[in-house]
Amino acid sequence: MAEVELTIAGRPYRVACRNGEEENLMKAGVLVDQKSREALAGLGTLSESRQLLFAALLLADQLVDGKEVELPTGPDPELVEKAERLAERLESLADTLEQAERDA
Repeated sequence: MAEVELTIAGRPYRVACRNGEEENLMKAGVLVDQKSREALAGLGTLSESRQLLFAALLLADQLVDGKEVELPTGPDPELVEKAERLAERLESLADTLEQAERDA
C-alpha cells in the first residue's frame, strides 16, 4: 500500500492507495481542494465536514451536467496574489530597516 499526503483547503490528509495509483489520487485531491475552496469562497465559513460535502456536491453537479472536470493547470491565482503582496511588504520592511541602519 502506498500513501499520499493531500492538502485540502489548507489541511493535510494522509491517504492510502494501491501502489501505482498515487498520481491519480493526487490529481483527485487537487480537484477536491479546488472545489472546497470554491465552496468556502461562495458560502463563507463552513465546518470541515460541510466544506468537503459542498466540494463533493460541486464535483457531482459537474458530472451530472455532463461537464468535463478540469484539472487546475497552475498555482491558485489567489495564493499567488497573496504571496506577491506579502513579498512586497517584506521588501518594504527590509528597505525601512536598511534605511534605519544607515541613519543610525
